[in-house]
Amino acid sequence: MTAAQPVIEITNLHKAYGALEVLKGVSITAHKGHVISLIGSSGSGKSTLLRCCNLLEDSQEGEIRFKGEPVTWKGTGHNRRPADAAQVLRIRTNLSMVFQQFNLWAHMSILQNVMEAPLTVLRRDRGEVEEAARGYLAKVGIGDKCDVYPAQLSGGQQQRAAIARGLCMEPEALLFDEPTSALDPELEQEVVRVIKDLAAEGRTMIIVTHDMKLAADVSDHVVFLHQGLIEEQGPPETLFGAPKSERLRGFLSATHAA
Repeated sequence: MTAAQPVIEITNLHKAYGALEVLKGVSITAHKGHVISLIGSSGSGKSTLLRCCNLLEDSQEGEIRFKGEPVTWKGTGHNRRPADAAQVLRIRTNLSMVFQQFNLWAHMSILQNVMEAPLTVLRRDRGEVEEAARGYLAKVGIGDKCDVYPAQLSGGQQQRAAIARGLCMEPEALLFDEPTSALDPELEQEVVRVIKDLAAEGRTMIIVTHDMKLAADVSDHVVFLHQGLIEEQGPPETLFGAPKSERLRGFLSATHAA
């Protein structure tokens, strides 16, 4: 990857569920070390875009490139699928996704949760993985919780464990899908602090969020989606400070009023 080569490049992406068009031709580019926030009302296509980026959802049209390498497809329209399973696995392991619901394994300790994917997917050495996992759990502030089970943690702690799990894959980029929306405000701030620390380290991230302050604080670029299209995008100071579109102004005023 050259210095100018984006980590993720999505061009003219279309995604529909049957007759319902969710993405109508969306293009975004994430360069190394950049943080992109996706904002917009429920149903605007934010989470779908993130899931298409990670190949958890199949798109019908458009191109997805990872470090300059295009995803190869077979079929067209609703029959379009990735053509190369090995490529899908390689891309997914390099784009760690952190979900709104933490998706931790209930029967495994927190340490085992964080170690599982590097051991089974990447086949890395157990000793190295355990050392890395303990380090990442300490980094997100729950290094003392290695041996407890998810049910014994608060929501904020579980989400931080999920972030440590994503980091332990040593990904090229982190994808966050509403990482704080299932949390109480107090617990939300624990997770926001971790995300801000990761942004300060220069990690590449795409964040779907309802938290406008988080988007303003950590993003290099903010994308406002409306009904499956990019209505407006730009640096956070412009988007939040001087929004051009009527729809974005309405969305921001409704968010502030909430």
